Amino acid sequence: MTNNISRVLKDLLDEISSKSAMTMGYPVSKDFDYSELFPFLKYPMNNVGDPFIPSTYTVGSRELEKEVIAFFSRLFRAEEDNWWGYVTNGGSEGNLYGLYLARELYPKAIVYYSEATHYSVQKNLHLLNMPNIAIRSQASGEIDYDDLEKTISINRQMPVIILANIGTTMTEARDDVGKMKAIFKDLAIQHHYIHVDGALAGSYAAFIEPRPAFDFADGADSIAISGHKFFGSPIPCGMVIAKKNHRDRIARSIDYIGSLDTTISGSRNGLTPLFLWYTISKLGTEGLRQRTKDCLDVADYAEAMLKPVEPLVWRNPSALTVNLPKPDVELVKKWQLASGKEWAHIICMPGMSKDQIDAFIADLELNKARLSVSA
Repeated sequence: MTNNISRVLKDLLDEISSKSAMTMGYPVSKDFDYSELFPFLKYPMNNVGDPFIPSTYTVGSRELEKEVIAFFSRLFRAEEDNWWGYVTNGGSEGNLYGLYLARELYPKAIVYYSEATHYSVQKNLHLLNMPNIAIRSQASGEIDYDDLEKTISINRQMPVIILANIGTTMTEARDDVGKMKAIFKDLAIQHHYIHVDGALAGSYAAFIEPRPAFDFADGADSIAISGHKFFGSPIPCGMVIAKKNHRDRIARSIDYIGSLDTTISGSRNGLTPLFLWYTISKLGTEGLRQRTKDCLDVADYAEAMLKPVEPLVWRNPSALTVNLPKPDVELVKKWQLASGKEWAHIICMPGMSKDQIDAFIADLELNKARLSVSA
């Protein structure tokens, strides 16, 4: 029995190792090393309840989670003493939380989001039973501000909730929160809320120059990011930061845990805050800035090297995502490329090397040559 378990685990590990080396189309970092944290796997780590309120269950990483939230509140230029957050299971939960806060603040509001928004947002809106309207996207994937303003003006008597994308799924387009705030002013919309879906690019947007308009200083009310993408984690995770006065509207005391119920899930992963804290502590702000520059350098290289092979290759300014016409299905499967009907992309996350780009291009050239001969 023991030998069988070992064999199954070895086979799975070999398979995962092989497939991880070929991943190019999905936004996951592969350069992390958390071996120093292995001893924590022996314990039932659970950050139950609100991270800022002590619980009667104390086997967790609550104190380090608070440090992580504080770091991102500064990075996202939140108002002093008016920020709160927690480490989530991923960007989708963070978006659900932001929309939940918005609904509690404005129960009769209409939610506006671009057609390039991640599929999970529509699911969240359905779960929350929130009226919503999809807005056209520009060719880049960024929201069409003219269509947004015209659509809001039709329903200007209603409160407005906007879900802004900082890194759309396929093209990594970024909506401009500043332009959205300007629309509110032009239309005299007094009751509004902006939630930022920064699952893809929100974690490094603060290190891009010029800095995109996406954070609290630009007008956001809540921001969700992923942790397993740019930072890297063996377990999917994320984070949501919100204005504390918004969170106070939904908080309620739970005797069982001796804390406040302010999160989507009751029990929360106590390991993922460790991964985020460890990365932040090792790299610091300047290390994360350099991490961003390194990824952009690989993206520059990928775009430049792909152009002679696929002249239609393109990417948005300062994006890690490189878009190309959808290759043959064998290449899509081999390199695990995220793709639509006509386009695919590679995402130059930490851990992707220029050698990997070269290998993909060699496969692409070989495939094109074969198709040319068969034609």
